[in-house]
Amino acid sequence: MPEIINTHKLSNGMTIVGIELPAVQSAAFEFLIPAGAAVTPDGCCGAPTIIEDWIFRGAGGKSTRELNDLMDGLGLQHGSSVDSKHLTLAVAMQAEKLSKAIDIYADIILRPSLDSQQFEFSRQLALQSLLSLDDDPRHKIILLLREHFYPDPLGRNTIGKQEDLQNLTDTQCRQIVAQNFRINDCVLAAAGKLDFKNLCDQAEKLFGSQQSKTSNEIIQNRKPLGYTHYQYEGAQVHIGIMTDSITPTHPQYYNARVAVAVLSGGMSSRLFTEVREKRGLCYAVGANYHSLKEMAGIACYAGTTPDKAQQTYDVIIEEFKKLSDGIAQEELVRAKIGLQSLLVMQSESTIARSGAAATDYYMLGKARSLDEVKASIEKVTVDSVIDYLKKNPFDNFCSVTIGPTEIKI
Repeated sequence: MPEIINTHKLSNGMTIVGIELPAVQSAAFEFLIPAGAAVTPDGCCGAPTIIEDWIFRGAGGKSTRELNDLMDGLGLQHGSSVDSKHLTLAVAMQAEKLSKAIDIYADIILRPSLDSQQFEFSRQLALQSLLSLDDDPRHKIILLLREHFYPDPLGRNTIGKQEDLQNLTDTQCRQIVAQNFRINDCVLAAAGKLDFKNLCDQAEKLFGSQQSKTSNEIIQNRKPLGYTHYQYEGAQVHIGIMTDSITPTHPQYYNARVAVAVLSGGMSSRLFTEVREKRGLCYAVGANYHSLKEMAGIACYAGTTPDKAQQTYDVIIEEFKKLSDGIAQEELVRAKIGLQSLLVMQSESTIARSGAAATDYYMLGKARSLDEVKASIEKVTVDSVIDYLKKNPFDNFCSVTIGPTEIKI
């Protein structure tokens, strides 16, 4: 039975998206709360990461232990994350537990305890996450790359800056919660075995009385793209490269995604073959599409040794630029199969479907069906990809390296 997609606005403007999948026995939901890294005040970089943990340390009159016991008792599989614009809360469960899980998350979002003593634990965890990046240079360089590529504050480090994390107070973070947990701008997307009308009625009862708040305008400040090196006395050089792409609202979006898949969609892709297999320049290389609502880019990572760093960088740039010269039909087929395989795996996960629906609504103003996405991928041809690449050439790069030696751009 095909999925059924519905959208509803609560009386205060909050959006509910439902994807009914009658054949499954599970359900999942995701909240997008407009409290991401880019919307926090200057000097508070990292506050959303603290808040992400802090709101789970007691809510609705329940202690941390009572809240955890209640969630574990329902068998909730939950996670959370921070991106540029949102604090995301995601949960999966047995379908019959959906209503109780939403009740719990209403307390977490609307009535968190925000205890001063618990704040320090949350801040220390955020600091540990930031310091652990030194042991995860691949993650670190992607964060740095986005910070240099996107306009400030859109590219702001989602984990935080050490000085800001150390200086943040519980009072400041409470103010950020009060200002940015704007329920009217939240999106609740649910997928699985669910009754959409019941979901909307419950959401109206829990969230509908929350007054609307006005969002603050984000002033973007983009600097010219260039090269930045971070000195680190290790045995490897970690290379990050990012170049402009188009957002999901663009009519050529699927041509762009297929182009990225040809460039880096598996072990037979251009980057893996040319940089790693033929030349043995690096132990890891890959590129991914990344998008904000305002702009998008293709981010590439490579890890190599100092003596091979320059050649690795040069060959990657060459492969980006050569892509518009032509792609083979078999490359196109492999790229499309890879993208469609991701759709198949997503269709079997209610938490993936709820997350995709929430992101779709934020980016596009609607949730796409899997059949719609699949059909759009099928329409892509060699000629349409090359036409897109000719009109959108890769000629402006943001580059970041971490390691003992610099490279020449």
